[in-house]
Amino acid sequence: MAKHEDDRHDREASALEAPRYSSATVASRLQLPPGPWITVLDALCARFPAISREQWADRFRRGRVLDASGAPLPIDAPYCVGAEIHYFREVPDEPRIEAQAQVLFHDAHLLVADKPHFLPVMPAGAFVTETLLTRLAQQLDNPHLVPLHRIDRETAGLVLFSTNPASRARYHALFHDRGISKHYEAWAPALPSIAFPHRRQSRLLPGEPFFRMREAPGEANSESLIDVIERRDALWRYRLEPVTGRKHQLRLHMAALGAPILHDRCYPELLPQAPDDPARPLQLLARSLCFIDPLSGQRREFSSALALQAAPSAPRGG
Repeated sequence: MAKHEDDRHDREASALEAPRYSSATVASRLQLPPGPWITVLDALCARFPAISREQWADRFRRGRVLDASGAPLPIDAPYCVGAEIHYFREVPDEPRIEAQAQVLFHDAHLLVADKPHFLPVMPAGAFVTETLLTRLAQQLDNPHLVPLHRIDRETAGLVLFSTNPASRARYHALFHDRGISKHYEAWAPALPSIAFPHRRQSRLLPGEPFFRMREAPGEANSESLIDVIERRDALWRYRLEPVTGRKHQLRLHMAALGAPILHDRCYPELLPQAPDDPARPLQLLARSLCFIDPLSGQRREFSSALALQAAPSAPRGG
């Protein structure tokens, strides 16, 4: 399957997907919408046209399409509006990611992982098994593991997971109610004409292609606090605090200020697709998380053990 077709598949499913554990990978979840279809197979073919009917039929035959209880669906399973199904995405020749994440904290309710550059948090695009979620679910044999937030594949640092469905809503509320403080570090070009700390507010909307964001006129729906940690001639190390949590917010805000994060291949312009270069990772690190635990009332603070390159290479280009 071509990569752009798989990306289209992910885009259509993103609002409806949720993780489910398997010994092999993580399944996606779909609640069947209203439609004229006779069978579940018909609906999947219409919903994801980039996947051929033959491929979907093969997944049914191999038990890769399940009902809500986890039982394989027969190929002629009747369509029922609102029914929940689980299906396993399959990507041929999935790239292997050698870098490993570290578990910094793990208890009955939470897990904190320190993610390397280039490892996706969730299955998407060309990645299914080579993801942080799939690796941790298999390592811990936990069918209930769910990320409470996400960071970009190119970004390194902290990711917080819920390990227990019973307490998950309490921890999700931390993000919804802005009860969690997140700080990032980034290397980017110097901004000597801006007074720091600086507050960037703007309206972010989906851009083109679908995975990019853009700033648009209108009421701001995003906010970032930006300060300087270290100045090195043409490159500065910044401290970034996303007050809101819009997709690509920090990357877009820095680019809009005239200081795109070092080795950013999406902003301010989209560079040609190229293999991951371990020597030139995006210089963005999710450095710390801090919050009051909603169950214990204790203050929790976590810091990444990773570091951005001590002497980054030349600014973006080539």
